[in-house]
Amino acid sequence: MTTALEKTSANASQAASREEAAALLPPVDVVENAAGITLFADLPGVPKEKLVVEVEGDTLTIAGEVQLDLPAGIESQHAEVSLPRYRRAFTLSKELDREKISAEFNHGVLKLIIPKVAFAQPRKIGIRIE
Repeated sequence: MTTALEKTSANASQAASREEAAALLPPVDVVENAAGITLFADLPGVPKEKLVVEVEGDTLTIAGEVQLDLPAGIESQHAEVSLPRYRRAFTLSKELDREKISAEFNHGVLKLIIPKVAFAQPRKIGIRIE
């Protein structure tokens, strides 16, 4: 049997865990063509060293921590962004090549190029004349 204190501690621990996991969803544009998918994610305030892009199984995850440096001795009087991190996950289809994903990060915009595997790309069939 658990005591009221243990329950409170467990609930506080769960709340802290949810708060740590809470993140903003970055706006994302996805463009698909015959060669694959290009994904653009807006991550303002995230420096390159605080950006993580990883693939685990069929899941692509984008995460980043906002780092806004204020001059020494200055405090923010108003902040509209209350969560200091971004996180977004996508499920990749089997026709996308996880091994060949490339990433570029410029001016707060992450660009991921995810090519299709060879068997999923269109190809021309040669016609033999007899």
